[in-house]
Amino acid sequence: MPYAPIYLDHQASTPIDPRVKAAMTRNEGLYGNPHSTNHLAGIGAARAVETARRQVARAIGGDARRLVFTSGATEANNLAMFGVARASSGRRGIVTVRTEHSSVLEPTQALGEMDFDVQTLPVQSDGLVDLDSVERAVGERTLLVSVMHVNNETGVIQQIPAIAEICQRVGAILHSDCAQSLGRLPLDVRKLGADLLTLSAHKCYGPKGIGALYVGNRARNRVRPLTLGGGQEGGLRPGTLPVPLCIGFGEACRAAARDVHADAERMGRLAEELLESIFAAFPRAQLNGSRRHRAPGAFNVRFPGAGSDELLDAFEGIQASSGSACASTVAEPSPVLLAYGLSPAEADSSLRFCVGRFTTEEEVRSAGDVIRRAARQLSVTSPIGRLARASVG
Repeated sequence: MPYAPIYLDHQASTPIDPRVKAAMTRNEGLYGNPHSTNHLAGIGAARAVETARRQVARAIGGDARRLVFTSGATEANNLAMFGVARASSGRRGIVTVRTEHSSVLEPTQALGEMDFDVQTLPVQSDGLVDLDSVERAVGERTLLVSVMHVNNETGVIQQIPAIAEICQRVGAILHSDCAQSLGRLPLDVRKLGADLLTLSAHKCYGPKGIGALYVGNRARNRVRPLTLGGGQEGGLRPGTLPVPLCIGFGEACRAAARDVHADAERMGRLAEELLESIFAAFPRAQLNGSRRHRAPGAFNVRFPGAGSDELLDAFEGIQASSGSACASTVAEPSPVLLAYGLSPAEADSSLRFCVGRFTTEEEVRSAGDVIRRAARQLSVTSPIGRLARASVG
């Protein structure tokens, strides 16, 4: 029998919050160019953009004047990596981690081809980078360190404040991709310690096509633009801003700042319930990455003996994924899970799950039913049945 779709892939994208949609609809008459402030249409649009900028900055405890709107997290990551490199006149060291998003790893590789000294650090089996290895890699010649806050495949939280202390001692800039953190964890730029923060609207119940790079005081005057012409966004990101998307991003951040603690408690509880259903149906299933250092609602599970495509087919109606949405067209094992020490076969037997703000308890219970039924089915049709029989009799 068919099952109603249950969306459990909130690390790939989140649905637009009704409050965000309402804010965008209320302001759809703002047709003016926000950079044309010599008439009322432009002034109204500019005011809406600056309100949104304050809302986004407030959600991370930052200064609105330091926030640069971009088209999304990928552009923000590229601006951070290449922008800092372009501004450097002496330091040539770039340090990052193997589990970063491709929008950090590929720019890092390109910088290596431009004669920057690149180090890509391994992670431990729990997904955390070893702080001693960071200490050894970062020195007086280090220009930029880039470490993601919350991993987009496993939800593992890196120790950014501790890494920030290492960077500050030697004057290196720390960039952190916080696209998966915003709306899932309380964020405060001062406590986090990163100099550059990447943010994304569609990961926190806002619209697609808008993100931001927060440029902290230590990074001031140490980032140059990648594109030229217009001088908008403090000269770092020229081009006419999309007013409706800025409004939606701002409202999403306003809601996230207000609801983050309640959302985190609820998503964490629902995720644990779902995880226990998986372990009950598949006793040899294993969590990939740290259970302790993990963002609420997100987890990645390995099902020994089955491929991810087989599992997704069996979990009828459950919308989960086998890895990063940005790499879903590439038929290769997850580089993140390989970095955790998994074999290609183990990585291929893993699925990513993530509940969200609007996931209901009924949906989690229904997902548990689907998983138990799939375990019974696979016990007959698949080698993974050896793992399921113990629990389904």
